[in-house]
Amino acid sequence: MNDGAPRGERLGDLVRGAATVASQTDLEDLLEATVVAGMEVTGASYGALGVLGEHGNLIQFSYRGIDDETANKIGALPQGHGVLGLISREGKSYLLDNIAAHPDAVGFPDHHPHMDTFLGVPVRAGDRLFGNLYLTNKPEGFTELDQSLVEALAEIAGSAVLSIRLQSRLRRLAVVEDRERIARDIHDAIIQELFAMGLELQATAQRSDDAEIQATLRDHAERLDRTIQSLRQLIFDLRRPPTEQRDLRAEIDDLVTRLGSARRTKVQVTYNGIFAGITESTIDDVLQLVREALSNALRHSGAETISVAISAGDDTVGIEVRDDGRGFDLAVEEPGLGLSSMGSRTDRAGGTLRIATAPGEGTVVTMTVPL
Repeated sequence: MNDGAPRGERLGDLVRGAATVASQTDLEDLLEATVVAGMEVTGASYGALGVLGEHGNLIQFSYRGIDDETANKIGALPQGHGVLGLISREGKSYLLDNIAAHPDAVGFPDHHPHMDTFLGVPVRAGDRLFGNLYLTNKPEGFTELDQSLVEALAEIAGSAVLSIRLQSRLRRLAVVEDRERIARDIHDAIIQELFAMGLELQATAQRSDDAEIQATLRDHAERLDRTIQSLRQLIFDLRRPPTEQRDLRAEIDDLVTRLGSARRTKVQVTYNGIFAGITESTIDDVLQLVREALSNALRHSGAETISVAISAGDDTVGIEVRDDGRGFDLAVEEPGLGLSSMGSRTDRAGGTLRIATAPGEGTVVTMTVPL
């Protein structure tokens, strides 16, 4: 794609890309579709969409144009510094002939591809800044027409984000209402009837003069009582938020946002692998381990930045929580409640726990949970 193409053809490319973006029902697919559409509409060699956390830092980064081998060599994903952060802070688009020449540029890490021409556009979901769309390396440079087209694409992407969030809430509401109705029916139509039967059995046992009959009736009454307790637990489970299709990534994102929202520490989350089909018990273990490790780092490390990396393999889920804080001496300091809890949970799950730290060198907590 280049500016030599007729304007109508370029608008057609935008319409096709926007239609693909608007049709997505999964947030991850939406991010990828937006990046691809932005690259196709402008002719950019590289594209990315960074999702912002509560403090304006990047918590998710979907990119195209860089192969996996190069990405692994680069290492940590961007955290929203430099020009990338400038777009978030000012909430407006930036079109640059040379990103490295901008006063706010902080340079690129080792092994990063050379990038020069740059177009960055904010993506808003309603009245809130959701993230930024970044496009780089258009050979002849980006133009004002590119900026207008990508800004239109960003508006459509923001609306699609709101649509996905609304659909998710409506689905959850429908399921919750159905579960509440079932819970009420169990309580009103079944538990009360069983409770009345139990009282009658107890009363009959008291009136009987036969010890064997008394024992049998009391045994039946106790069994009814245990059934009632089981049904009450079922009601409690039904009234909890539905978990039939739990999304580990979404729950971790929510957990990290809640834990990090009250602190200035920047927390970044990255994912690697396929997370579909993970059992509820494994999700519970992973969430608790992330909660313990991240809470420890936020409370005790004094770190400026914490990175949480979650990877799904063939038979395990890997967790790494890395901070650049003060660290500590494992040989001197007694493990606190958080570390002990993580050790106990990984042992019960049949997983592993490893802690690498030293005074002044930060801490890396690495854990695995079997699938």
